[in-house]
Amino acid sequence: MDTKIGSLDAPKPNSNDVVSCNHTSSAAIQPCLPATVINGAGCSDSTLGGHLARRLVEIGVTDVFSVPGDFNLTLLDHLIAEPALNLVGCCNELNAGYAADGYARARGVGACVVTFTVGGLSVLNAIAGAYSENLPLICIVGGPNSNDYGTSRILHHTIGLPDFSQELRCFQTITCFQAVVNNLEDAHELIDTAISTALKESKPVYISISCNLPGIPHPTFSRDPVRFSLSPRLSNKMGLEAAVEAAAEFLNKAVKPVLVGGPKLRVATASDAFVELADACGYALAVMPSAKGQVPEHHPHFIGTYWGAVSTAFCAEIVESADAYLFAGPIFNDYSSVGYSLLLKKEKAIIVQPDRVVIANGPAFGCVLMKDFLKALAKRLKHNNTAYENYHRIFVPDGHPLKAAPREPLRVNVLFQHIQNMLSGETAVIAETGDSWFNCQKLKLPKACGYEFQMQYGSIGWSVGATLGYAQAVPEKRVIACIGDGSFQVTAQDVSTMLRCGQKTIIFLINNGGYTIEVEIHDGPYNVIKNWNYTGLIDAIHNGEGKCWTAKVFCEEELVEAIATATGPKKDSLCFIEVIVHKDDTSKELLEWGSRVSAANSRPPNPQ
Repeated sequence: MDTKIGSLDAPKPNSNDVVSCNHTSSAAIQPCLPATVINGAGCSDSTLGGHLARRLVEIGVTDVFSVPGDFNLTLLDHLIAEPALNLVGCCNELNAGYAADGYARARGVGACVVTFTVGGLSVLNAIAGAYSENLPLICIVGGPNSNDYGTSRILHHTIGLPDFSQELRCFQTITCFQAVVNNLEDAHELIDTAISTALKESKPVYISISCNLPGIPHPTFSRDPVRFSLSPRLSNKMGLEAAVEAAAEFLNKAVKPVLVGGPKLRVATASDAFVELADACGYALAVMPSAKGQVPEHHPHFIGTYWGAVSTAFCAEIVESADAYLFAGPIFNDYSSVGYSLLLKKEKAIIVQPDRVVIANGPAFGCVLMKDFLKALAKRLKHNNTAYENYHRIFVPDGHPLKAAPREPLRVNVLFQHIQNMLSGETAVIAETGDSWFNCQKLKLPKACGYEFQMQYGSIGWSVGATLGYAQAVPEKRVIACIGDGSFQVTAQDVSTMLRCGQKTIIFLINNGGYTIEVEIHDGPYNVIKNWNYTGLIDAIHNGEGKCWTAKVFCEEELVEAIATATGPKKDSLCFIEVIVHKDDTSKELLEWGSRVSAANSRPPNPQ
């Protein structure tokens, strides 16, 4: 069977004409340099696979998370051949996708490679989560041989039909661009369009590459790719001026206005502009729960997390009693609104989305970028620290958990008191879906301390893969992951990959015997899980290869000793600390949140 596509058969440049591409930076592509003065110097790997590898490195991806399958093996060969690219083999496709998600949170973009259909459909859940969180993620799938498209052949890894579009159709709703590369003539354009679209839209994209194409030279790949030059999005100048004028008038007449940062600060790249606004106006400054970590908590006017009835202490009282509030990049869903129970009024609110501003019940201004709006507004607002002064007056410092009796069973609030003391600018926190959402929200993040969790999608098990990806992206930070036992059972295998990569993460496995967050929404026997010997499992995965240390703790004394070991003699090891707590030991915030979400879920149908 002929493996050449089209009529062009372009050989690789002669080795005497060019030298190999050398990469001096993980985020920069250096052109291939001619050994002699020649006409039309090219790249040493003028193939589709080489081009894709160089593009990934150029945009800042130096680690790609993958699971091999027969349709992607040749492509993986070319990715491995790129000196600046590290291939991280994962235990399954779901975790590879979660790892790319975590990597994108730290680096700004991530990538994973899986095989056709069986791999593609396995990674879908992770890609959907990245879409919900506005993360640019390049999902690359090794596809069927180009000669099989348009035939009546039935292939393995399919559902037994000659139509190969099932995978593509599944990805169409959870990616912002889909490229099916089954010929070399338009491969360059499709790959570049897909990657640039992911960066511009801050959403995942899907690239399927026929398994027989990655190693074939083609003239379009004969030179190093020209760097992406993405046209910056611009605000409508007149709309911006009108929006700022209306917002300034609205806020300047308020008595006790506040600012609240939302999760879309990330996609709008407006966190610095938001802080600049807070510095200028003096308003009390809060964040929505899914924006934790995007606004510095050491800011002098920071008052905590606004999450309705489960806000951090005294924050909701200040926000909901304000006569004007500016929300920058909010997402109001049933979880963030605590079952639609926020005490906010539309007529008091300015809602700033990445490219739109709405003042109270109107007017609205489109084509206005959040970053531009916040910077311009900072110059127009009068200084007003009334709301912060009110917060300062009513604020009572956090109490401390009751002192435990000697060898008393460990309580969750005692655990997180000790985790708080571990945080610094050299750490990052990953919070799994569950009670860790609420306990980690109460942590006070020092300057430069990272923080991530997946609130919009809320897929249990996300944190294991995300921890792998985040730690790989920022090896200079030590990641502290707080994971419940139920969630851990979904994705536990890729602790193995953390060990292979030499990561030094600290995992706190909170063993309370079940799906505690589900219990507080609606209890039943299905929320009880089979208990594992978690430390024994990790020891088996370790199997004497790599640096790993485990401990199982039942009381505060053992916890203190375990943390001292993890941060001392075992600071260069992956440390897994299983924490045994009572099944009913939950945060008060989860109890409140669970009852309100349960009420929202159980609303009767509207009358017909």
